[in-house]
Amino acid sequence: MKDALEDVVVAELDGVGYDLVELRRGGSKSRPLIEVRIDRRDGVAVSVDDCATASKALEGRLDGSDLVAPQYVLQVSSPGERALKSSADWRRFVGQWANVLAPEHGGRIEGKILRVETEDGVGNEFVSLELNQKGRKTERRIPLADVKEARLAFHV
Repeated sequence: MKDALEDVVVAELDGVGYDLVELRRGGSKSRPLIEVRIDRRDGVAVSVDDCATASKALEGRLDGSDLVAPQYVLQVSSPGERALKSSADWRRFVGQWANVLAPEHGGRIEGKILRVETEDGVGNEFVSLELNQKGRKTERRIPLADVKEARLAFHV
């Protein structure tokens, strides 16, 4: 569920050319911790300078606002092992490898994202993965609704 803080974070990051990957909250009521994971839109790895740019934009909007307590702590970082949460994420990373948990389709699977398709008339979305099993390439089609967890995988 989106809220006012997430809306502000998304808008400020968009204004400086970054996407929100994850927003976490922690800390205490008097000293909240706001963790923001960002990604670049051009596919280049997030740098320290990118984090500083995003941090300055967010601080400019959060300082003095009623969205967080005055003594908040903001941490901006790269996405690390990027989670794939939406069909837009899957489409963006076609051609890259993903580690997928889909219990109804064999459990944990690692494969190259080939495409994302929407079934006509129904609206169900499917991801097609290329698997390399014992030196043989196969393709597996999995409904996105059946994916319990997915992250980009580092594959050599």
